[in-house]
Amino acid sequence: MGEREELIRIRSALEKSVGQKVRLTAKKGRKKAVVRHGVIEETFPSIFTVKLDNTIEQLPSSSRRVSYSYTDILTKVIEIAKC
Repeated sequence: MGEREELIRIRSALEKSVGQKVRLTAKKGRKKAVVRHGVIEETFPSIFTVKLDNTIEQLPSSSRRVSYSYTDILTKVIEIAKC
C-alpha cells in the first residue's frame, strides 16, 4: 500500500475515533517517550487534536490540547492506543 493510501486509512480511522479516550506515546529521542491520556477532539485535513486528561497529567485547571499530523503516526513518532 502506498503512503498516500496509508495516510487516508489513518485519517479515516481517527475520524471514527473522535470523542474516544486514547493513550498517546510520543517518542522524544533516544530511549525517551512521553505517555499522555486524552480524548481525540477533532480531525482536520492535515492534523488532529487531542484534549489531554488533566487528572492524570496533573496540569493546571485550563484544558490543554496537543496536535499531531497523520504523518507522525505513519512514521511512528507517536503511537495511539484506545483506552
